[in-house]
Formats: sequence, C-alpha cells, structure tokens
Amino acid sequence: MNRSGIFETIVGLIVVAVAAAFMFYAYGVSDAAVGKGQIRLGANFGKVDGISVGSEVRIAGVKIGSVAGEGLNTQTYEADLNLLIDADIPIPDDSVAKISADGLLGGAYVAIEPGASEEYLADGDRITITQGSVDFVGLAVQAFTAPRGGGNDEKKELDPLGDF
Repeated sequence: MNRSGIFETIVGLIVVAVAAAFMFYAYGVSDAAVGKGQIRLGANFGKVDGISVGSEVRIAGVKIGSVAGEGLNTQTYEADLNLLIDADIPIPDDSVAKISADGLLGGAYVAIEPGASEEYLADGDRITITQGSVDFVGLAVQAFTAPRGGGNDEKKELDPLGDF
C-alpha cells in the first residue's frame, strides 16, 4: 500500500469507531430497552391526534416514559396506546391519562394525573380513566361560524322587580 491508502484506511477506521460509539450512546439514552427498569401500561382513548410512537408520557410536566405502540381497537373503535413508564415511579390505579398539547403549534404528549389510591398499576395493567385529545381546529371553526345574536329581535326593557 502506498502512503495515501494507509491514511484513508486509518480515517475510515476512525469514522467507523465514532459511528459505533454514537450508536452505543444513542441506544443507552433512548427508551429502546424495554426491560431496563420500565413497565408497560395500556390505555384506550377516543382520539389521539398528534400522538405517535415515541411521544412523551409526563406527570406534572416531567417525562416519565414514552408511547411504545398504538393501534385501533376494532370492537370499540378507540385508539389503544401502549406506554412504557419508568418502573421506579408508582402510578396509582385511579390515575387519569389525558392527551395534552404543548401549545397551539407544539407536539402532543400523554399526561398522567395521579389519583389518590394506595393501589398501584403493575406491568401489563391498563389505565381505565382517559380523556382524548381536543380538536383545536374544530373548536375554532365552530367559534367563527356559530350564529351570532342580533337580527330583528325586539329590544325588551328589563324590569328589576320582575313580574311581581
């Protein structure tokens, strides 16, 4: 090999080593490893607009897990979400799961509001109290197209004593 071939080989090995180190780091900080101190919970929602696999699960704004899967329950036609939650965070069994948004333009996440029960959800359990997402565009359309008061109604004088 000539001198440039050796140099190219060394640079190639460095690039491969950096890529392998990056992949190892990314796997370590991601939620890819299910058995790494996490439990799997299920929840059904009427609407899950903006939620996809990888969306965050939060309590009080703090990330405690992520959405691991989504599907459609063909019996109820509701969205079925699988959530991966940190195992060291106990979730009371009367907790409420809601689809929330970071703002008008922000992404959606699953917010869990802990209940007061002393019984906790275990791996494979389901959160039974849920609230689906709110359709902001639909609400805006309703607000702007709703019939307004006025028209040909006669103005009635108000009597403070009523009809006594």
